[in-house]
Amino acid sequence: MARPSKTPKNIILIGFMGSGKSSIARELSHTLGYPAVDTDGLIVERAGRPIREIFEQEGEDTFRDLESTTLRKLEESRPSRHIIATGGGVIGRPENCSILRRLGFVVWLVVSAEEIIKRTSKSRERPLLNNNDQRGTIDRLLLERHDLYRNTAHQAIETDGLTFPEITAGILESARYFFAG
Repeated sequence: MARPSKTPKNIILIGFMGSGKSSIARELSHTLGYPAVDTDGLIVERAGRPIREIFEQEGEDTFRDLESTTLRKLEESRPSRHIIATGGGVIGRPENCSILRRLGFVVWLVVSAEEIIKRTSKSRERPLLNNNDQRGTIDRLLLERHDLYRNTAHQAIETDGLTFPEITAGILESARYFFAG
């Protein structure tokens, strides 16, 4: 898990929707004093509308284009000592996976389908789950994305049953090891 030379000291969080990326980013930001950046938030800010509207009006491909552009711009800004939370599908494009790894230490927050259902069932802001078969959609996407998450991440952390402070402590310990290498 030793880091390649000159990897910026950022912590990047990847994982399925509802895995806790934004919440853990806030917790890590508070603990380390690093700014937190949420790529979905940057997309909403730049597009001037919610992600749900982008999906409805222009489709998922347009959203994924915006996601890739946002990642490229983030990399160009050369952040250091940031916590970066990403959207759940960011790993769907190989160029995004490469950028994520160049940005720093990539942590996959692993979450079960059951936990995802608990965390997302009441939200209408998750375009990929706005259908009559949420569980089927989650199972299919988890299967499709599993290897992409695994191959992009430097570290995977099973989050079911853990508190945010416990997850944060695990990430910090792994990050220390990664950046010391």
